[in-house]
Amino acid sequence: MPNKIVLGNLYNLELTAKPLAFIGFVALWIVLSAIGYYLLRLTFLDSLIGGFICTLLHFLSELIHHLGHAGAARRTGYPMRGVKFVHVLALSQYPRDEPELSGKIHIRRALGGPTISFVVSVIAFLILLIAQNYGGLFYWIALWFFLDNFFVFFLGAFLPLGFTDGSSIYKWWGKP
Repeated sequence: MPNKIVLGNLYNLELTAKPLAFIGFVALWIVLSAIGYYLLRLTFLDSLIGGFICTLLHFLSELIHHLGHAGAARRTGYPMRGVKFVHVLALSQYPRDEPELSGKIHIRRALGGPTISFVVSVIAFLILLIAQNYGGLFYWIALWFFLDNFFVFFLGAFLPLGFTDGSSIYKWWGKP
């Protein structure tokens, strides 16, 4: 089995995935479908469809988050080379031969993801306001889209967990 699967190119970024990312996709779909069926009391078909749509939105939100990093990196003059999906999250990939960069540049690149995720969160919140008038599956999908973007890709990105943007910011804060 290959160590990475090439998904294509987008804005001069190589999109790849480890095989575990496909397992992560299916696992997230199953978990979200189970939540829809057992906790939200959706029909079995609605829970499967809703779980699949929410999983797609999660991976799309992850890609948009990394496109935010890519845009910020391009503006610093030290662009990314790709995005690698590793499970239910992804990693920004930078050139291996990149010169030593200042802390300011690292922080600017790290803030690109949470910045675009905040914008997506605002859009998702506006969709949620509309969805509450309709209820049902549309409402639950809109709620997931907002919560996932706001708490995982915006606020969660600032946690210093070793693999997050917050870790980069913490590491480079105050360094030249």
